[in-house]
Amino acid sequence: MTSVAPVAPGGVRRAPVWAVLYGVAVLAGVTAAALSALSLADALTATGLPDPGPVTSYGLPFVKAVGEIAAVTATGGFLFAAFMVPPQQNQVLDAAGYRALRTGTAAAGAWAVCAVLMVPLTVSDVSGQPLATRLSPADIWSVADLIEIAGAWRWTALLAVLVTVVSIPVLRWSWTPVLFAGSLLTLLPLALSGHSSSGGSHDIATNSLLIHLVAGAIWAGGLLALLVHTLRGGGHGPLAARRFSAVALWCFVAMAFSGVINALVRIRPADLVSTQYGLLILAKLVALVTLGGLGWQQRRRAVAALQQDPDARQPLIRLALVEAVVFGLTFGVAVALGRTPPPPPTNTNLSIPAVEIGYDLAGPPTVGKVLFDWRFDLIFGTAAIVFALVYLAGVRRLRRRGDAWPIGRVVAWLLGCLVLLLATSSGIGRYMPAMFSMHMIAHMLLSMLAPILLVLGAPVTLALRALPAAGRDGPPGPREWLLAALHSRYSQVVTNPIVATALFVVGFYGLYFSGLFEAAAGSHFAHLAMNLHFLVSGYLFYWVVIGIDPTPRPIPHLAKLAVVFASLPLHAFFGVVLMGTQSVLAESFYRSLQLSWHTDLMGDQKLGGGIAWAAGEIPLVVVLIALFVQWRRTDDRTAKRLDRAADRDDDADLAAYNAMLAELARRERERS
Repeated sequence: MTSVAPVAPGGVRRAPVWAVLYGVAVLAGVTAAALSALSLADALTATGLPDPGPVTSYGLPFVKAVGEIAAVTATGGFLFAAFMVPPQQNQVLDAAGYRALRTGTAAAGAWAVCAVLMVPLTVSDVSGQPLATRLSPADIWSVADLIEIAGAWRWTALLAVLVTVVSIPVLRWSWTPVLFAGSLLTLLPLALSGHSSSGGSHDIATNSLLIHLVAGAIWAGGLLALLVHTLRGGGHGPLAARRFSAVALWCFVAMAFSGVINALVRIRPADLVSTQYGLLILAKLVALVTLGGLGWQQRRRAVAALQQDPDARQPLIRLALVEAVVFGLTFGVAVALGRTPPPPPTNTNLSIPAVEIGYDLAGPPTVGKVLFDWRFDLIFGTAAIVFALVYLAGVRRLRRRGDAWPIGRVVAWLLGCLVLLLATSSGIGRYMPAMFSMHMIAHMLLSMLAPILLVLGAPVTLALRALPAAGRDGPPGPREWLLAALHSRYSQVVTNPIVATALFVVGFYGLYFSGLFEAAAGSHFAHLAMNLHFLVSGYLFYWVVIGIDPTPRPIPHLAKLAVVFASLPLHAFFGVVLMGTQSVLAESFYRSLQLSWHTDLMGDQKLGGGIAWAAGEIPLVVVLIALFVQWRRTDDRTAKRLDRAADRDDDADLAAYNAMLAELARRERERS
């Protein structure tokens, strides 16, 4: 069955809407080009390259800033269509959602065009040669392989094209969250290159930049989408404004937190007023504070006025226009900051480990260092803390309204968050990039222990009970979005026992025995991706096997037991194979660290294999205990249900069964 896409009402004035978006993009581009020109001489001196010419010097920052505005506009459009305005009853996007989706499609296409243009501009900038000498596509493509930032722009272009093409035929709501996630994914290649991806403490710098970019894209993109929606006079204005206001608050907190950390990694406080790099950071800080103040005013006045009178759009439009201008200036400053050489580091004698993994290691790991020598992981460490706080907030909401929640689930969830924190931020996480054995300990904790504890906390059940329902005529909210995700086709696929088991088990063999680990061992992003895979694949597997939360594909307890006994021994076999391997995995990377106390790489790898072999025993016991307890409780509930049914009908089933036996006995007597 095909659906007809809703069309915009005839009275909509499109020109002012697009004029606002074009104006913000041009403002960002002009600001970036002007500020970059001020630091051009310092940049050329720092790199030792000749001037590539005005087309590159001014065009590169302009195109980059315009592209970033296009990227956040795409993110905001898909975000708005997915979560700010509700779809129709048949899940087809309504007029407001459809217009936001089409804005996101156009912006994603513009982002792709800018990313394509940035490849030759970057090659010209890095080589110091005028752009006219780099116009050959074949030449640009081959040279881009040798330049990290040019390769990042190439990946960005491919991802943006993919998002654009996929979004064109979309009419239903179910695809909009996927497009929103895809638009954020287009930001990753650039986040993993540039100033933050190299030098000392680049692990903290990269993680903070990831948080900063994602929060900034959601905040700026959501604001532009809300402004466009309000200018068009679309429906659901009060709902969209209220939801965006809540999102903007958390984005402001995340941007402030990550921005301060990223700046402290790169400069000293004295550099803020003595270097151009520091002055640009101060300009960004002033812009962030200004945006925070405008957002507070918007929440206090404009959103409140809109809640009282849905037609009172002018206060929101005025404040949002000012915010959009400040965002345009901020993005221009950010682009100029990326082209300005940072002040020289105070410590110019960085050790090899500090250059390769971002920090030094004070000797071999000991019990004391593992327990107390922490390096907080901004991604997973923050996630562990946020998961724990959100869960406790849900439990508090239940208990405040008089509902009970088992304390065992609370303990399990908090222990799971603690394991996640320890695996990524304690001495285990600190030594994980440099030693295979420590990597394997973290792997086992993230894939075998933390997921078991987390699924026993039943977070989905808690969320479904704690989140308010939308009601029959109310717009869908977080509870309905969660239910839609649970019943989606994707959830049905990944919770299939075969698929979940394959993701869980094949990850071991595919990662370590295919050459993938050797290629990824020296990449910070690869370590983030591996940790995420370990955690998610383990969670999916144990959710299917012992999860308390409902699954789209429930299976009987006997089948769950069969899945456990069929899969977990494969982990022990993996450890045995690893211990018998005669070649060292990622040997060149581990040797390159030149750790004098870590020279027996084969012995360390065999230790890692022994850890993988032994680590399956404790989770197996926990899983079996949890599975048998759940099985027994299911039988008890079934028995109680049958007893209640028997009480209601005076044991009609038992009486019928006894009558059948009596009739059989009578017939037997008659035959004899």
